[in-house]
Amino acid sequence: MSTRPEEAGNIKVGSFIVIDGEPCKVVEVEKSKTGKHGSAKARIVGIGFFDGAKRSIVVPTDAKVDVPVIRKFNAQVVSMSGGYLQLMSLEDYNTFEVPMPAEEEIKNKLTEGVEVEVWEVMGRYKIMRVRS
Repeated sequence: MSTRPEEAGNIKVGSFIVIDGEPCKVVEVEKSKTGKHGSAKARIVGIGFFDGAKRSIVVPTDAKVDVPVIRKFNAQVVSMSGGYLQLMSLEDYNTFEVPMPAEEEIKNKLTEGVEVEVWEVMGRYKIMRVRS
């Protein structure tokens, strides 16, 4: 698991957080004031990075939450078959498979030999854009 702890009060919209074991992009953060008998709370809403599902958590602002460590690198499309692409990392020349991206604007530009930007999040890969 490649994550690091971060205080919930420091989470901002647009950053990433792990909710229910799934990396999510934060779309909403609400902070409540400290009550008479308790600590300030943060309500964080995120959209799943891989599945697009909406998830939310409510935690004290001083509680530690997991933030995924994102590794960005370039890769080349080696082959396309079925719903999968075989990619070769241009850093260490390892090959790996990723599912075909759902986004049409990325899918339409994919051909063998093209360079793509890949994000590795918690041991899983996602093609973020095609490099031209």
